[in-house]
Amino acid sequence: MSDRRSERKGHVSRRDFISAAGIAAVGASGGASILDAGKRHFSTFPMAAAKPAPFELEELTIAELQKGLGEGRWTAADLVARYIARIGELDRAGPTLRHVLEINPAAAEAAQALDQERKGGKVRGPLHGIPIVLKDNIDTGDRMTTSAGSLALDGRAAPRDSAVAARLRAAGAILLAKTSMSEWANFRSSHSSSGWCSRGGQGKNPYALDRSPCGSSSGTGGAVAASYAAGGIGTETDGSITCPASVAALVGIKPTVGLVSRSGIIPISHTQDTAGPMARTVTDAAMILSAIAGIDPSDPVTARAAGHFEQGFVGLLNPDRLRGARLGVPRKHFTGYHDGTDRIFAEALDTMRQLGAVIVDPAELPNAGEYDDAEFTVLLYEFKADLNAYLAARGPTSPVKSLKEVIIFNERERGRVMPYFAQELMHQSEAKGPLTEPAYKAALARCRLLARTKGIDAVMKRHQLDALVAPTGNPAWPIDLVNGDHFTGSVTTPAAVAGYPHITVPAGFDHGLPVGVSFFGLAWSEPTLIRLAYSFEQATRHRRAPTFAPTIDMGEGLEGTVGGTG
Repeated sequence: MSDRRSERKGHVSRRDFISAAGIAAVGASGGASILDAGKRHFSTFPMAAAKPAPFELEELTIAELQKGLGEGRWTAADLVARYIARIGELDRAGPTLRHVLEINPAAAEAAQALDQERKGGKVRGPLHGIPIVLKDNIDTGDRMTTSAGSLALDGRAAPRDSAVAARLRAAGAILLAKTSMSEWANFRSSHSSSGWCSRGGQGKNPYALDRSPCGSSSGTGGAVAASYAAGGIGTETDGSITCPASVAALVGIKPTVGLVSRSGIIPISHTQDTAGPMARTVTDAAMILSAIAGIDPSDPVTARAAGHFEQGFVGLLNPDRLRGARLGVPRKHFTGYHDGTDRIFAEALDTMRQLGAVIVDPAELPNAGEYDDAEFTVLLYEFKADLNAYLAARGPTSPVKSLKEVIIFNERERGRVMPYFAQELMHQSEAKGPLTEPAYKAALARCRLLARTKGIDAVMKRHQLDALVAPTGNPAWPIDLVNGDHFTGSVTTPAAVAGYPHITVPAGFDHGLPVGVSFFGLAWSEPTLIRLAYSFEQATRHRRAPTFAPTIDMGEGLEGTVGGTG
């Protein structure tokens, strides 16, 4: 569901680690793939890219789209056609971003039905008629494939909607497309390249095409940043909503585990996995989160969400909510790994102080870094158990029935599936026993004790904090299919291991590359975090559209968080 990738030396660490007509015409009997099967791995980094034509819907918010729909400026069917044309221009032509695997062949039909509802006076809510993209590990009970980016499930549709997809449809959203992702959510190899999958090839960062889109919700992040849709859904185990959001100047929300159902989502870990929104503004992200949050009997952990979602999240937004807020800064482990990121974070803290926040600096997180090995152990055990359960539930729609069969498929199709990196994480997971083993139970207990009780809970109580704040991570690194990802730092792990909420919001740019700032805190503190993120966003408004530059301009020097180019 999200990446937890190896990068420690010597042993494994866990850090996040066409033409429009042509697209619309294909896929009469299945999902409309926009990829040439013979070119999945090549033509990855163009030396130059033509500037895209002006796009009427670029950067428009959900509220702005909804206003246009209400005034008759366009219909939902118009929005679908325009976004499909945008995908056609940018995804396999022009900069060839490679963020969409399939267009929903029923999207136009769904839009027309929603337009008829609107004509009849029925508007389901703020997402009525709004196109949304979904990561390719989220089941949709239609003709689109759900494959986690893997050829092992290529062309195989899920038998029914995931809870997330069903909630989006009920809210009136149009499921426009399935987005590419790091294959098996980056839980295949410690040397993988974020944004690469055997179905789609290597996705690119829309701010610099030779830079990583981060993973594993890379396709959703890149698609939303490039205005392929109004917003999207990603999933995270540790970093895979917040990292791609940060490097694409987006807002990403990783909810408390249990706020959003995981039913019908290809998993890594039932203790850490969650779906969440990725959008260009906090308001849009809050709208999407309001639609997908809720109790689902098929995911029992969501019973804990009672009382935490019923009022929605949009009504919480107030630009003055930083005033008086107590924010702690965990510096050790989470700053000092990149000069540009530190500079942007210092400016963000200054802004928060000017807005009336009380900055407790430092407010160190106890035990940070001490549960990495335990987390990895938990993920190895749970990946095998949870993936096997998911594949069994897919029934005859799945050509592979277990992790073991996935491994066998990958070996048989090595030339197509493993041209750059192997599957050693899958082998390690397959070697694990059941979840009743003492090693698993001990590792899970250690994670919860150190990340929750003696970690986030302890530091927030000690300093009476409303939230913790830190840089989300370093700017996007160059894509490297030979060696894999090049992370220097991130703050995703504490909230991920604890199962607590985390929101990232744009904070500035370094050499034209986005950098985000993160707010995270106690379980079910989404209302507080969304308020804080909104206040910061409204005061700074760092989001700007990508230019699809072939690479960064080193001659620019360091950009400030205000102004600059790119």
